[in-house]
Amino acid sequence: MEILAYLNNSDIVKGFIINDMKTFDNGFFIKITVTFYDNSLLYISEYIDEEERNYSYHWQDKNNSLIMRFDNAPYHPYIKTFPHHIHKNNVIHENTYISFKEILIIIEKQYYDINS
Repeated sequence: MEILAYLNNSDIVKGFIINDMKTFDNGFFIKITVTFYDNSLLYISEYIDEEERNYSYHWQDKNNSLIMRFDNAPYHPYIKTFPHHIHKNNVIHENTYISFKEILIIIEKQYYDINS
């Protein structure tokens, strides 16, 4: 599974727990809690099958304050990239359909900016 491979190979991941995982023909559901070396947490929830992908990647600091969340919950129909969006600094930002690899690259970049 791609998500697990990227987590295992990331330099900022301290560890992760698979809270739930179901695989089935042509899809999967997974929930993971990731701990980074600065003790920030990433809560991953993703469902994928042949027809849909629902995801939420909620990254928060060690004090439980939101840093950034990527998701495609259908709550912001006014944005051009609906339903894909990012929550950051209490603002909803447009975001295109994004893979976990791309999300992890964005988090790694911001992680190094925050912790340098």
